[in-house]
Formats: sequence, C-alpha cells, structure tokens
Amino acid sequence: MTQIPANPHSRHVESQWTQARIDHARDRLLAFAGTSAERYAVVFTANATAAIRLAAEITPIEQHGEFCYTRESHTSVVGVRSLAADQGVHLRPIEFTDIGDVTAPARCRGTSLLAYPAQCNFSGQRFPLNVADTVSKLYGSTSDTHVPWWVLVDAAAYAASSPLRLDAHGAGPDFVAMSMYKIFGAPTGLGALLIRRSSVPFLRTKRYFGGGTVAGLTFDQPWQVYRSDIEARLEDGTVNFHDIISLHHALDAHANIYDSIDMVARHARAVTEYAVRELRALRHRNGRLVCEVYGHTGESVFGPTVAFNVKDRAGRYIGYMEVERLAVMAGISLRAGRFCNPGAAQKWLCLSAPELMKHASLGYVCGDDHDLVDDKPVGALRVSFGAMTSIEDIDQLVKFLLYQFRDYNMSESAISRLPIDTMEISPTALSVNAQVDKVIIYPIKSCHGWTVPSGTSWLVTRHGLKYDRVFVLMREHSLLPMQQKQVPNMALIRPRVDIDKSTLVLDAPGHESLEISLRPEDLKLETTETQVCSTRVRAVRVRSDRISLWLSSVLSVSCYLACEPRLLESGANTPHNSCYPDKSFANKAQILMVTQESSRQVE
Repeated sequence: MTQIPANPHSRHVESQWTQARIDHARDRLLAFAGTSAERYAVVFTANATAAIRLAAEITPIEQHGEFCYTRESHTSVVGVRSLAADQGVHLRPIEFTDIGDVTAPARCRGTSLLAYPAQCNFSGQRFPLNVADTVSKLYGSTSDTHVPWWVLVDAAAYAASSPLRLDAHGAGPDFVAMSMYKIFGAPTGLGALLIRRSSVPFLRTKRYFGGGTVAGLTFDQPWQVYRSDIEARLEDGTVNFHDIISLHHALDAHANIYDSIDMVARHARAVTEYAVRELRALRHRNGRLVCEVYGHTGESVFGPTVAFNVKDRAGRYIGYMEVERLAVMAGISLRAGRFCNPGAAQKWLCLSAPELMKHASLGYVCGDDHDLVDDKPVGALRVSFGAMTSIEDIDQLVKFLLYQFRDYNMSESAISRLPIDTMEISPTALSVNAQVDKVIIYPIKSCHGWTVPSGTSWLVTRHGLKYDRVFVLMREHSLLPMQQKQVPNMALIRPRVDIDKSTLVLDAPGHESLEISLRPEDLKLETTETQVCSTRVRAVRVRSDRISLWLSSVLSVSCYLACEPRLLESGANTPHNSCYPDKSFANKAQILMVTQESSRQVE
C-alpha cells in the first residue's frame, strides 16, 4: 500500500513511516558526504544560508573572541559578522593564506569562529577541507575539551561537483553547510548543516526554540528542557518532510545516472579545462583577447566555475549585462553580476571598498543594469559546469562570443549613448535597401502589442514610436512596473488605438472592453515615480477606480495604471523635467527593428 507522508511528530503509522524516511535520508546524505552518523549529525534547514546562520548562532564565541572569514566567502557567510558584532566579537576579514597566522596559539584571544568556502562561487577557486584538522593538531584537542577555534565550511558550491570525503580529513570541520538543489537540482527548499558529533557537547544553547525542539517547558516560568538528540533540538517546528522524502529520489537518480560523485568530478574537471582553454584562445584579428578570464592559473586549484568579462578589439570592456542579454536570445545560460561574493569580486575586478561605497551613493546597487562605471566593470559573467555539461555546450558559447564580439568596437556604438538632442539623423544615413512590413507598438509595457493598420503613417517622436510604452501597470507601494514574466496574464490584455477618438481600447477574455483617453487633460493624474532598468522615471498615476478594477480583475492582482503625460496626445511637446530622463518606459532602445527571417525563426 502506498504510504502518505505525515507530520513526524505523532505515533500513527504514516507519521512513523515518515520519520523513518527522514532518518534514512540523513544516513544517505552522510554517506554521500563520505562520513556516517557516528561522526556527524544532519540538521535539515531551508537552504545553505539558513545552515550557515544556525552554525553561527550555536557556536560558543566568547566576547573577546573573533569571527574570521576569508575573502572568497559568500554573502551568507559575510552576513554572520552582524550576528558576531551584536555580541561584541572582533571581526577579522582575512585571506585564506593568513589562516595559519590567525589561528596560531600565540594569537588566540578566546573561543572564535573561522568560516571559509570549500569553493569560491565567483572564480571557482578551491580551498582544502583539512583546516579544522590542522588547527586541532596545533592545540592538541582532547575528548573533554574543544580547541578555541571552531571551523565552518561552506560547501554549497563545492559539493555539487566533488566528493567531500569528510572522514578523510582527520578531525574534520565542526560545521559543513550544504544545499540540496545545488547538488541534485531538487529539492529546492532544502539545505543541511552537518555538525561534528564531538563538538555537540560544547555548543551554545540556541536562543529561540519552537515546535518539537523542547522536551518540557512551562508557560509562566522561564524554564524549558531541550531534547537530547541534536537534530530534534535544532530543527524548529515541523521539518520539510515532503522535500526530505524527495531527497531519496534525488539520491537514487544521481546514482543511476552518474554512478558516483567521483564520476561527476572527473567530467566537470575535464569540461572546465576545455572551456578555460577555449575562452583564453579567443582573439580579435589584431591579436587582443576577447575574454578576460579570472583565475584558473598558477598553483591554485579551481572547480567548474569560470568568471570572465568580454573586451572589444581595442581592449575596452563590454558591459556584461549587454553580453547576458544577447546570450539569452541565443539560448545560452550565463549569470551576470558579482554573484553575492563581495570579496572575490573586489579581488578579481580590482574594486576598492571606497569605490563600491561611492557607487552605492550614486544609486548603483547589486543586480541593477549598471555594468560599467567609468569604463570599468563592476561585475562579471559566470559559467558553471556540472554533470550534464557537454563539450558541445561549450562550443556553442565560444561560437556565440566569436559571432557577437570578435572585432567589435565600442566606439562605433557610442552614438547610442549620446543624448537624443545631440543626434542628427539624415535620410541618407538611414536609407537601406529594405521595406517596413509592419509596425507594432506596445501601449502598455509588458502587455500584448498592437499592429498599426497597413497603409497608416505613424509618427516617430523624440521618445520613439507614438503611443509606444506610454503606460505601465503598477502595484501599490512598489517602484517597479509589473512585468509579464512575473504576471503572465498581462499577455491577455490586448490594446488597440482608436486614432479618430484618441483613445486606447483594452480587450481581455471574459471582460468587456475598456476605453481610456489618450488626452492627459481627460485623465485624473497624480505624480509618482517608477524605475526602468534601475533608472528613475517619472510615472503619473491614473486615478480611476473603473480602470484599476478592470485591470485587477483581469490579472487577479491589485494594480493601477500609470503613464508619462508627455507621451500622450497633447503632451508630446511639453517641456521636460530635467530630474527625469527624456525617454519612454522602454528598457533600453525606443525602437527595435526585426528582420522577417529572424521573426520566422522565433515563430
């Protein structure tokens, strides 16, 4: 009979079956990590970040102790410094090569925590897992004491493509943080903190307790007794038993397809070496490099992650966001940015702390579209390889880079960065042997387009095509316009322009048509702000319950309509406010020209 998973905090059959599956999942995960329940305990968490935070909370750092983290640490590790600072602990960001000096007995300040990644998620640089054993030998650890230094290893990136073999590293780290989806692809809502059993008696009592973590407590007195087994003591509330059970399927599939993590490691190493070699071989015809690859040189060991930036034929950097957009269109998956790794980004991109703070003061933030500041990259592109990566995948990436960027000259495209007022476009300059087949405008950003009737002339203004992206949909208390990739039903809204009446008519399945005036004097407007690609843009709210209710009903999301009055019928020639860019709600270019052949390929 098929069992139905149930809350394991009960005694009925389904509950006990679920608990048995959870316990077995712990054992299998430990075997995958090269250890056993005799040496390590598995505490399930929401993700690797939650595992890192939990480790920080239960490490018995003394007030005069230290929290040390290495340069290549992920933001999730760097964030521990806020918890440590609240306890008055001394914070020390260090290079990995400084660990020996920092942890030396002569420098000991008290019980401290050292955190580092097994693999840098920016450059792929790897670091040995035997640090805890080395530190333990320095202090001569015994069974009834713990050395002053506790060691936390962030293995989220490393464990996806290499065996941990925790039993092969002597004393082993006190804590190892893992992410299930990074290893197996699923489940996504599950991480794990592996805790060395010999360290358990010395752990700090967690301040918060909840669910089944206590064996007894009183309501009216500050008294509680925690459970004796470390897993139950630290897993607040009901564990994510559905995802934990699905971990069995992930482990089975991984073993059936790849045989072992050792096989994955060999494959990943081979494709990474091939990728680095091919990327470094890319040259412009003048001999300059197309790609600047970070790391993967010298005596350091690197895993299957490669970070790079693209340069033009003159050696100038090309914005990584532009490269990513083109890669998306080519069906190539890249990641762009600083990858939540501030230390490695500063190292490889030569960014100083004052520079980053200056960027923030100018409104440039992580994840926005500002990829070059003073012609210098503030992030990079990253490709990660694993068990499913093929040589053909890498060849596709190389062909894409060659096709798009070989002999590319940034100065030739500089006109696109000039203010539109300074551009003089002559008919001769634009004359090409081509014919416009159709003109499509998108009156509401991210909604369906409207094709201008054949034979109808259409005005091109300083803002782009008339009525194109003059409206956006906004949610209350949000600066960002709604997008179709977040709200797919936006594609159901089909606009059409009634030229004679100067109105925009909206249609949607199951709803009556909605008519909106394109004359700003007919609309009740209220000035607000929005952001398009991290650029501040003026948006004027259309105060109309009739319009807001219709849109909210179609999308099943409470929202309202906003516009830029300058782009409407009588506002096209009104003076612009210098506080806002003189543009529509378009992300980048106001006009996109697509050939019929490209259109057919998309279809």
